[in-house]
Amino acid sequence: MNELSLHILDICQNSIQANATLIEILIDEQPASNRFSITIRDNGHGMDEKTLSEVADPFYTTRTTRKVGMGVSLFKMAAEQAGGSFTITSKPNQGTQVVATFAHDHLDRAPLGAIEDTLLILILNEAGIDIRYEHVVNDRTYVFDTRDVKQILNGIPLTDSDVIMWVKNNITEGITSIHKEESL
Repeated sequence: MNELSLHILDICQNSIQANATLIEILIDEQPASNRFSITIRDNGHGMDEKTLSEVADPFYTTRTTRKVGMGVSLFKMAAEQAGGSFTITSKPNQGTQVVATFAHDHLDRAPLGAIEDTLLILILNEAGIDIRYEHVVNDRTYVFDTRDVKQILNGIPLTDSDVIMWVKNNITEGITSIHKEESL
């Protein structure tokens, strides 16, 4: 995968299959300390120790539609090849957390990519799942939380075309603003 946002989408799809009702995504960019990290946390059914020990194996999958599960192993490889690390923790009935770290300036670190599109896919395709997205660049933070948006909309669905455009613009502008200050 040539964009980190695609890895995020893949891990979130695993969270959805684990019956998560809340997925939290944290992007933490710290250029001064040469660190870029992605944390994805869910409240799904979690994994037992045996499953957890096998999940990064590309020839292991719980899916019945195919015999390989490349997503976790590819994300792990992407982090390690970019001077970083990868950890996954999980407990049955408590959820799962995936943390991938990268050297911020590493030549092999893929770009984040179209994270606003990834978030829209998650928001629009899984109406029952709340998404909390937090993006930090140095000391500036942008947060988007579907729970807050749903409360403001007071019954207007997230799938309404005007809401979709507002969500995408809000995410794009929020991320742009925290990066813009970095370049000043």
